[in-house]
Amino acid sequence: MPKKVDGAVGHRARLRQRLIGGGPDALADYEIIEFLLFGANPRGDTKPLAKELLRRFGSLAGVLDADPLLLRQVKGMGEGGIGALRIAAVAARRMARGQARARPVLGNWQALVDYLSIDMAHLTTERVRVLYLDSRNQLIDDHLFSDGTVDEAAVYAREVVLKGANLGAAAMILVHNHPSGNPQPSRADIQLTNHIAAVAQPMGIILHDHVIIGRDGHVSLRALGLLAR
Repeated sequence: MPKKVDGAVGHRARLRQRLIGGGPDALADYEIIEFLLFGANPRGDTKPLAKELLRRFGSLAGVLDADPLLLRQVKGMGEGGIGALRIAAVAARRMARGQARARPVLGNWQALVDYLSIDMAHLTTERVRVLYLDSRNQLIDDHLFSDGTVDEAAVYAREVVLKGANLGAAAMILVHNHPSGNPQPSRADIQLTNHIAAVAQPMGIILHDHVIIGRDGHVSLRALGLLAR
């Protein structure tokens, strides 16, 4: 007589079959987290923990981007579980970055925005990066300039432009996130953007855009008509 499969093992087998045989929406967000935690808890029920992580961090992206210090505060989360979540986040970033680099940036805008959103949308502090491009708008360098406090990060126009000159960049795109979730630009964002553009112009470097990322979406200052010509 075949050995009876216990409930947890049977549940995992069913999730695995749905994952392999289904499309991108085959599993709910909590089920994806469950699946990631299987390796750290070989036979236990990971559904309650997955649902608690979603409740605490708000979304699948919020769980994957959560600070390990905060994850350790959740009952049932150990180093194995934290590692499983982190490797999923790293894999998602690497894949998105590869797609963003595959073609000239301006002709591959959605892939670029997807990559930036994965990396920055759910951060609780402000991050500033500059994408330096060559004359064909291929990405030369994705440079992290600063990780700031809850609502500000230091950006110095001369440093941004000097870095571009040293790289031989022909253009650049400024990117930062709003931890509040609302990507709408502030007056300071607009002033900084146009100051950097003015400093870069004599150096032969074009500021193509300033993209602001938030949990509620993204905005392009050029698309809003806020980048001086």
